[in-house]
Amino acid sequence: MEQQKVIISEYLQQTLSVAVEECAHDRLLVLVDETTKRCCLPLVKDYECMREAQVITIGTTDTHKTLDTLTHVWSEMQRLGATRHSLMINLGGGMVTDLGGFAASTFKRGIPYINIPTTLLSMVDASVGGKTGINFGGLKNEIGVFNNARCVILDTTFLQTLDQENVLSGYAEMLKHGLIDSESHWAELVNFDIESIDNIKNQESITRLLARSVAVKQHIVTEDPTEKGIRKALNLGHTIGHAFESFALKHKPVLHGYAVAYGLVVELYLCCVKTGFPQDKMRQTVNFIKEHYGRMAITCDDYPYLLELMHHDKKNVGSDINFTLLGGIGDIRINQTASEEEIKEALDFYREV
Repeated sequence: MEQQKVIISEYLQQTLSVAVEECAHDRLLVLVDETTKRCCLPLVKDYECMREAQVITIGTTDTHKTLDTLTHVWSEMQRLGATRHSLMINLGGGMVTDLGGFAASTFKRGIPYINIPTTLLSMVDASVGGKTGINFGGLKNEIGVFNNARCVILDTTFLQTLDQENVLSGYAEMLKHGLIDSESHWAELVNFDIESIDNIKNQESITRLLARSVAVKQHIVTEDPTEKGIRKALNLGHTIGHAFESFALKHKPVLHGYAVAYGLVVELYLCCVKTGFPQDKMRQTVNFIKEHYGRMAITCDDYPYLLELMHHDKKNVGSDINFTLLGGIGDIRINQTASEEEIKEALDFYREV
């Protein structure tokens, strides 16, 4: 798989016009959810290159990342006369880019698509790396394919449409990238004034941090596009995080980045116990997460169900629960396992921290 074309745009109209022109097409479709239709589509719909675009709208939040929604998108593509020569633009957060990418990758055996992520989370995570898919059977991202967008356009203008909770959700993935990258990157993130991250005066800072975070992910996915080796580094915090996220779907749903932040707390504890991660850096990271993200209310009675969810994780081999751990910041240890007792001990730490 070739390196994905990622553009950090300063002039969205010009960037999008060039991207659309480079993808010859007979019809242009734009996928949005109800929120991005209201908040983000107005910023681009009057561009000359978008004048003939036909809009498909889906529900908001991860609860709509389903087979029913996917079927609706396919049906709309068919109704609007899309062919194998059509082009899809996914304008939205990770749910839109994941589901829209999967719809485009499978309709007529695949049509090209462009991602324009509108949340910090989708800019640094979901829209880069070629992963597409939907949730299925109560499990996150259970069905999908690897298929790169023709290009990904990142424009921090869209961050002004976000509330602080969604800014924090994306920042958790950036924190993960710092942990797997370098001590200087990690230190910059844990010392950044996150509470004013969406303030206009910090646009230069957030653009620089965004570019660094995307570069970390892009370097890894280019080296290992289908997650056979080092791409598993990106799973730090996600074995536990996805279990928390699936657990929350049955109770009070949480944003993906919050689940990852909670997963980082648990998995950094495992890093200290199993691979020698420095306790002072673990504590500093955990305190940052505790201060900004709080924690999910779980009890020891929830452990069996959380463990069951972890056993369903796609990263597992056989009966072992697979983790990416760190020996230190930037010292990546893929294909690590932990016993159920060790995981319960780490969950105890999470509850008590």
